[in-house]
Amino acid sequence: MALNDKRILITGGTGSLGKKLVEIILNRYPDVKRLVIFSRDELKQFEMSQEFPEDKYPCIRYFLGDIRDAARLKRAFENVDVVIHAAALKQVPAAEYNPFEFIKTNVLGAQNIIDACFDSGVETVVALSTDKAAAPINLYGATKLCSDKLFVAANNIKGKHNVRFSVVRYGNVMGSRGSVIPFFMKKRKDGVLPITDEGMTRFNISLEEGVEMVLHAVEHAIGGEIFVPKIPSYKITDVAKAIAPEARFELVGIRPGEKLHEEMITTSDSFNTVDFGKYYAILPQGNNDLQQKYINMGGSMVDPGFCYNSGTNGHFLNVDEIRNLIRQYLDSDFVENNK
Repeated sequence: MALNDKRILITGGTGSLGKKLVEIILNRYPDVKRLVIFSRDELKQFEMSQEFPEDKYPCIRYFLGDIRDAARLKRAFENVDVVIHAAALKQVPAAEYNPFEFIKTNVLGAQNIIDACFDSGVETVVALSTDKAAAPINLYGATKLCSDKLFVAANNIKGKHNVRFSVVRYGNVMGSRGSVIPFFMKKRKDGVLPITDEGMTRFNISLEEGVEMVLHAVEHAIGGEIFVPKIPSYKITDVAKAIAPEARFELVGIRPGEKLHEEMITTSDSFNTVDFGKYYAILPQGNNDLQQKYINMGGSMVDPGFCYNSGTNGHFLNVDEIRNLIRQYLDSDFVENNK
């Protein structure tokens, strides 16, 4: 489904991924009817409107609101065809300290979005997830797992509504706010980088790759899938060496709620997971019709017991590859010695 002639709304549209989505959609689909940026921070909306002004992009709209506010969502979703749900509370330590605030936004807010879609005639919904939702050990991951379940199950109750709900799940977004690479780039001038654990690994995906995955889901999702990309991992120590090879490591310990390795597909998910080339899709348990559709499209079921874990991933980035990605996506003038 091409997005030309469509009316699109992005929740959390002023965030890192939301802004990149807006940039790529405006460049790729010049005939978008309307592109609504829904978020709760008026300053970020003002700043974004300087970059994407309405006089230059007449399709764009800036809509203040909170996904906790069901009535506001229903108003925002009027005459919208496609909803991309990127709004969330995301910081793991903050979730451990303020659990119900995360539940109100990430869980109750997700249900508000589903209800507003049913009430407003939305056709396509893609919700963003996280690797922390797979076998979660922290509150943030648990709320995103609940959110994933709500969006997948919404396909069961849509009745006569012509709407499909799907989810995209991926790992650390390179260069997003609060991620490790910008943090290390700021800290390297001190000559000391705080390392949680020398054995820690994470998945890595660029903002551009994340956007392409979302747009793939918008166009190709049948409804009920959790899409997972095939992406590389990195060792946290290799990221540190790539950014500041002269720096000293200071071990600070794993924070509350953190894992040593992340996973996006658990062994329990393997019985419902299909491999279809660039992506995996975790399908709802017992949905044999959806499974058969993916097999008919050339997909194949993964082996029972398969697990997609950042620590056992078959593709790890080395130090030079990490540096090249920093130059490609974050800072074309990046020099690791910081001279």
